[in-house]
Amino acid sequence: MVTGADRVKKSIVVYLILTFALSSLFYRLMLQQSSASHGRFFGLGLIWCPGVSGLLTRLIFQGNLRGHGFAWGKTKYQFASYCIPLIYASAVYVPIWLAGYGEFLNLHLTPLRRIYPTIPHWTFSILYFLYLATAGVVMSCVWAVGEELGWRGFLVPELAKLTSFPRVALASGAVWAVWHYPSIAFTDYHGTGPLWYSLVCFTVMIVGISFFMAWMRLKSRSVWTGMIAHASHNLFVQAWFDSQTRHARLTDLWTTEFGAGLALSAIVLAIIFYRRRGELPVVGQH
Repeated sequence: MVTGADRVKKSIVVYLILTFALSSLFYRLMLQQSSASHGRFFGLGLIWCPGVSGLLTRLIFQGNLRGHGFAWGKTKYQFASYCIPLIYASAVYVPIWLAGYGEFLNLHLTPLRRIYPTIPHWTFSILYFLYLATAGVVMSCVWAVGEELGWRGFLVPELAKLTSFPRVALASGAVWAVWHYPSIAFTDYHGTGPLWYSLVCFTVMIVGISFFMAWMRLKSRSVWTGMIAHASHNLFVQAWFDSQTRHARLTDLWTTEFGAGLALSAIVLAIIFYRRRGELPVVGQH
């Protein structure tokens, strides 16, 4: 006799097989690409593999997309999902900047600076940040939603039907981290330190923020919290904080997604949301 739990387990296995099978195809195409534009195109295809797999798996096992979290939910959770990545990233980078390692409006921004050469230095910096924080996040959502329809749209709520919140966060975070390993090992998506250091710091960071993102998904019953949090993290960490930080041995080991700073910040975040696990709704009502 097939139980409900058995069916959920089977659906998770099918989801993982689909995700990694589709992703392996795009990873191969990315590694064989002959131009930056092709690489970006295949990269966009890659990040949609978890989402497409999640949607397909739910249709296969349910025949519909109920439970995927397409309702908006309460706006306060969407707002928190937007703000929290900025907060934990600021906790890592601002002390580094205060120590003298800030490099505002560096070479990453020179094309924009040439377009608006007469705007005062700090005014331009503020305007650029506001642009990233608004239009930039919207554009970042196009990339983030591809992953989030899988990780938080399918995997997290299905795992929550089987086990406790800490295990949901750990398992979904571990899968999310491992999915990135080929990019870290075989492309330029890694830190300047040893490969093992990038892998360890990245894994700790991803698992840590998975507590926050899984909590938001289960509490709000909305997949859009994951999309917004993911987009906010990518944009603020990569497009803002990293671009404004001077390269040095200290900053290379402490900052970026492959440094100890965000890994430690994510551990604190995980502890906070682990302690709030009692606020989550009853399992199965997602």
